[in-house]
Order: sequence, then C-alpha cells, then structure tokens
Amino acid sequence: MTPTITAFEQSPDRGKGLARDMRVRWALEEVGQPYEVRLVSFSAMKEPAHRALQPFGQIPTYEEGDLALFESGAIVFHIAEHHAGLLPDDENARARAIAWMFAALNTVEPPILDLYTAKLLEGDKPWSEQRLPLVEDRIRDRLGELSARLGDADWLDGAFSAGDLLMVAVLLRLNASCLLDEYPNLLAYVARGEARPAFKRAFDAQLAVFTGKPPTG
Repeated sequence: MTPTITAFEQSPDRGKGLARDMRVRWALEEVGQPYEVRLVSFSAMKEPAHRALQPFGQIPTYEEGDLALFESGAIVFHIAEHHAGLLPDDENARARAIAWMFAALNTVEPPILDLYTAKLLEGDKPWSEQRLPLVEDRIRDRLGELSARLGDADWLDGAFSAGDLLMVAVLLRLNASCLLDEYPNLLAYVARGEARPAFKRAFDAQLAVFTGKPPTG
C-alpha cells in the first residue's frame, strides 16, 4: 500500500528543505518506497480532522492502511524498520544507528531550534542581544563534540544510516548562520548527505510545492 504523508501547502522555509516532511521524503526515497503527499494549509492543520492524526497540529503525518503516525523521527524510524537500506543488519550496528537518530533529535537539534527562537521570536526583547551569544555557544559545544566524534569518517558509524539522515537534516538548519563553517568536517558531512540522489529527489519534490513547478529528473 502506498503511504501518504502531509506537507505544508505553503512552507515557511520557501522550499529550502527545512520543513520536517523533507526528512520523511528523504527516507522514503532512500528505500525506494513510492508515496503520496497531501498538502495542508495552516488553518487546516488546526482543524479536528488533522489533529486526529497529529494532536499538536503540525506536519508531517504518515498514513499507511490502518496505521497513522506523527513526529518525523518516529516516521523515519518506522520506514527504516520496514524497508532495507537505512538500518544495518548487524544487531549492534543497528542499535548504534538508532542511538544516533535519538542523538540528532534530542541532543543536537534543541539548541539549534533555540537559535531560531532567539532570532525570530525574541529578537525584539531587551535582553536578546545578551542571550544570543549564549545560545550560539551552546550550539558550538554540540558541534564541537559531534565534529570530534565524526573525525575524518564519511558517516557517523560505518555506512550511511537513518542516524545520518536525521543528523544531516538537523544540521541543515544552520545554513542561515555561519556556525557550521567553523567545523569543516561537518560541512563536508552535510555536503555528502545533500549529494545523495535520494536527498536530491526529496529536495526537488519539496521545492516543487513552493515553486509550483514539477520536479526535474
């Protein structure tokens, strides 16, 4: 059965690949699973029909038969568990890849999202100028630790996995800042993720929603 995911009808990121449906699109493209997309307006996201799928009124959601899921990390995990290509066969390597999925969303992403809050929602506060450097330093702490762990490896733990997919997706949120420029190996790591054919297909599909033009290739 072909799964259906939801995405923004008008994405706030203007098709830059930062909306969280991108993570799900990328995972589906990596495993070669066709999917359908239902576009949802901001008003419809708050209606009971959508909240029945996503209680917090967000995207993406994932529907396949009787199964309905929300939260991009949970959806990517489900895809990785049911299709070959995103989790290793070796039991220990599989567990480590799952640990990196959690690390991307629970350890690395929160301070990055805090930067968005500090700039977009709190930028007009009298204390914003003092707070912003503290937020950036917390991000540097995480990036430094991640950079040290990655070293000169291509991926976090051997072959590309769902852990890398989510980590790259999280790090892409720093494109609007210069913080990632301080860590050349992380810049190269993100570039490797973006160079994957599955990423390009997912990115083009999401961009097409914003431009109104069908994906090329």
